[in-house]
Amino acid sequence: MSDGRSIELFTGAGGLALGLENSGWRHDALIEWNRDACATIRLNREKRFPLAKSWNLIEEDVSSIDYTKLFKDVALVAGGPPCQPFSLGGKHRGQHDRRDMFPEAVRAVRELCPMAFVFENVRGLMRESFSTYFNYVILQLTHPTVARRPTEDIEGHLRRLEKRHTANLPDDLQYQVVFRCLNAADYGVPQNRYRVFIVGFRSDLGRSWAFPKSTHNYDKLLWSKWVTGDYWEEHKISKSNRAAPPAKLESRIERLRSDYVLFEPSGLRVRTVRDALKGIDSPLRNRLSSKWLNHEHREGARTYPGHTGSQLDEPAKTLKAGDHGVPGGENMFADDRGMLRYFSAREGARLQTFPDDYEFAGSWSECMRQIGNAVPVQLAQTVGRSIRSQLN
Repeated sequence: MSDGRSIELFTGAGGLALGLENSGWRHDALIEWNRDACATIRLNREKRFPLAKSWNLIEEDVSSIDYTKLFKDVALVAGGPPCQPFSLGGKHRGQHDRRDMFPEAVRAVRELCPMAFVFENVRGLMRESFSTYFNYVILQLTHPTVARRPTEDIEGHLRRLEKRHTANLPDDLQYQVVFRCLNAADYGVPQNRYRVFIVGFRSDLGRSWAFPKSTHNYDKLLWSKWVTGDYWEEHKISKSNRAAPPAKLESRIERLRSDYVLFEPSGLRVRTVRDALKGIDSPLRNRLSSKWLNHEHREGARTYPGHTGSQLDEPAKTLKAGDHGVPGGENMFADDRGMLRYFSAREGARLQTFPDDYEFAGSWSECMRQIGNAVPVQLAQTVGRSIRSQLN
């Protein structure tokens, strides 16, 4: 049975850590080297944020950590290795990018022998151009003791892993590994955010596990807007101020009206930007108020081809950190008055389901970089709870 002890690599601003803590895991350590992300962790620890007040932050490069000397009996290893090598918005250098930290994730599993692990990354990792390397990562996590030799190149190591895997030989340590691309919106996050989750259970435990079922449904949002009108009534939006349904959705809405005359779509409706920002003042009215943390207005929002921002009554576009600063198009929206503006860092945090009293250190650009790199807290909590339930 798991006692809930875990460690996390590549912690960043703490989205995955918060979600796992919410689902019953207790971190022995959070390992992060980025100065600003560490400042955020320390800030919340010092202000005694409930989930962060006892976090043990190790501010070092993961490659310098000797896990065998620091930790024992860890049940879960978690982390989000830097995604830029595989991001659609990055340089697409994959395993040739010096920021590829999957080898360090594998080493942590090899040295700690946890009951389970969970790693998150961008869906670009599953692109055809990275398919061989992705298979290589999965095989390494399946057979972590089959380590790469000092004089061995990646292709040679991959061939040796393939032989070991197909021979079905007993390993000192072996994991049953599954992966899936999840959309955070399907689990209650007000943002279309596709991420690959890789989960493994130690083979000797004999556990069977599947990814949690989705809880939220886009058809249910269409139903509540264009069939019953419940969505608009909930937000007190008059008929004259309701956005017209996009032409590309008209046939889908008509199908809903005919197919669900008696039975509405199952599940909860996906959440929208308007849902996420409910109850929070506009940053334009927050300039002299300290009620909201990290809620300053940022000037200069504008559209340009391919970057038109998020729609208020739809799940947000994926918040992005950017390879060279914050990309504005993905991090802005048009408010009720039609004014195009950037999300404040607090609004971005809400789209990533961070608690309102969790504070970020740094400028708006730096805060948005941390938020854009984070795992949505709600999604991390859902996956973490499912893993912990299976181990118990």
